Amino acid sequence: MPPQADQSPPADQSQADDRLDRQIAFLVEADRLKHVLRATPVVDGSRPENSGEHSWHLALYAMVLADQAPPGVSIDRVIRMLLIHDLVEIDAGDAPIHGDYDPVALALAEEAAADRIFGLLPADQATAFRALWAEFEAVQTPDAIFAKALDRSQPVVHILENGGSGWRDYGVQRDGFLRLVGARVERGAPALWRWLWARAEQYFM
Repeated sequence: MPPQADQSPPADQSQADDRLDRQIAFLVEADRLKHVLRATPVVDGSRPENSGEHSWHLALYAMVLADQAPPGVSIDRVIRMLLIHDLVEIDAGDAPIHGDYDPVALALAEEAAADRIFGLLPADQATAFRALWAEFEAVQTPDAIFAKALDRSQPVVHILENGGSGWRDYGVQRDGFLRLVGARVERGAPALWRWLWARAEQYFM
């Protein structure tokens, strides 16, 4: 009998398959974000929003409100940032901004989550995605500052649509709201903050 032909795939095909294995594993893992419930309700108030929905909605916010971005902001980068910014909640959970939690412990949990979740990707994408997430968290670049402004704005819109119920539920006070929300939004999107505050102020008299 003639010798059996080598049935192993060529090296380049094997590498391509391995890359796809890692990419699909990451995408499957990302689906778990749909099960992380947030404190903010959906607009009609019927149920809590999940973090997957929040991330999608923020990407849409960036597209629609691109004209609110200061000069030099890359909306494409902002969209990418917002699509991945909450993936760490798969492991670390959602910590409501006005809730009671240890910020140091949360930051450590989110760093570990970022290492694990982005580490599922091929090395080049893992490095790029992890760096983009870290940029969002640091809130120092124009893209991250605008992205954070949108991240703080979207829950305000939902709560306004629900008659301020979220702020009442958490006992949010004027000073805390202005410090944790207002300052972030005004820094990245001043006109958007003026619009929001004109409608929210009545709940903090």
